[in-house]
Amino acid sequence: MKNKTQELRALDSAHYIHPFTNTAALAKKGARIITRGEGVYIWDSEGHKIFDAMSGLWCVNVGYGREALARAAYRQLTELPFYNSFFQTANEPAIRLAKLLTEISPPKFKHVFFTGSGSESNDTIVRLVRHYWTCLGNPNKNVIISRWNGYHGSTMAGASLSGMKAMHEQGGLPIPDIEHIEQPYWFGVGRAANPTLTRDEFGVHAARWLEEKIVAIGPERVAAFIGEPVQGAGGVIIPPKTYWPEIQRICNKYGILLISDEVICGFGRTGNWWGCETMGFSPDLMAFAKGVTSGYVPLGGVMVSDKVADVVIRHGDFNHGYTYSGHPVACAVAIENINIIRGEALVTQIRDDSGVYLKAQFEALVDHPLVGEAEACGFMAGLVLVKSKSPLEMFDADLEAGMVCRAHCFDSGLIMRAVGDRMIIAPPLVTTRAQIDEMIALIRHCLDLTYADVKARGWL
Repeated sequence: MKNKTQELRALDSAHYIHPFTNTAALAKKGARIITRGEGVYIWDSEGHKIFDAMSGLWCVNVGYGREALARAAYRQLTELPFYNSFFQTANEPAIRLAKLLTEISPPKFKHVFFTGSGSESNDTIVRLVRHYWTCLGNPNKNVIISRWNGYHGSTMAGASLSGMKAMHEQGGLPIPDIEHIEQPYWFGVGRAANPTLTRDEFGVHAARWLEEKIVAIGPERVAAFIGEPVQGAGGVIIPPKTYWPEIQRICNKYGILLISDEVICGFGRTGNWWGCETMGFSPDLMAFAKGVTSGYVPLGGVMVSDKVADVVIRHGDFNHGYTYSGHPVACAVAIENINIIRGEALVTQIRDDSGVYLKAQFEALVDHPLVGEAEACGFMAGLVLVKSKSPLEMFDADLEAGMVCRAHCFDSGLIMRAVGDRMIIAPPLVTTRAQIDEMIALIRHCLDLTYADVKARGWL
């Protein structure tokens, strides 16, 4: 097995350019080769068992090794492995899935546009929003506002919508008519902006940054606002409960479309089918991907409200699409995946039981000397590593304390992601209370190792 690992690492270094990775640095270290998964665990090529507290990449909602999903893919592969949705054709799994998605969505959503990923879904939304306003005779109403530190994908439009400045530095981004406002991050941004505001007061204050931007640009030019109900890749930033209702009010006031990026939050992760339901707002469009198939095969899409669909359909061709839109195998797997989520009542389980338990156990980590804040929403959670809790003092960003903690997690059999000095998790929705206890114990152990490490380095 050791020889095979060395062989695979050599081939990987020679040929595979990884996403969001310093390829030269990885080549020196050697990639960890993941070979199999079962439930909430994965194993690498050297036989190490690892608790996957990130669900792969926010997506393996029903856990690894679900034979029903494999069988659904196999059945469809033997019957119709592929056909396109162009040229007035369709396939049964795509049609059935479209209907099923409308059943689990708010009543205003009766139409679906299929893509291959979350990035493609948000590219589609840019095209759809601008086409919608052109159909209504407002071709100059094309500015879309997003948030700094939000994430909406890695294609040209998706990366432009994303508020990740490191992405914008590569490729001349953002594309024209994409604007950004500050994020509703109470612990990091709120107290710096105005330390006298309560969390709920800050939620309203942060939402009004959108109104200021709309007024500055001109309401006649602003087409839409897009946001994740809970920011995922930005560090599991859970907005104050006052934030999204105020965003809704502002969008309604100025007549702009409201878009919920549900790529991470959808399909039960926040305790409802959709994150917007948890956060209390009603969007006009919803991007989805990841959890729709639990990551077993690539699939994404856009839920289109009646308000938008009626205009676009009435005006003829929507000149946009992908070879794999409505791919029959992906759609067949998605149908089976949604049936599993329904059959095992995972959404209500997250809302009423395991999500409540995870929140209590995770937020109790705030008693650790390294943790300045710990918060959770459904099966998403994040904590902040701090140098000092009283007075509050952050680590120097150049020290990369989060990466130190991440390394201890990896070495201890735990996948926990570092976003700066925020450590985040998003475990599979099938994680039991006993496994939550196991995960929390691993996290606390890794925090202890990190504390001893940074102390030995003289960082405290």
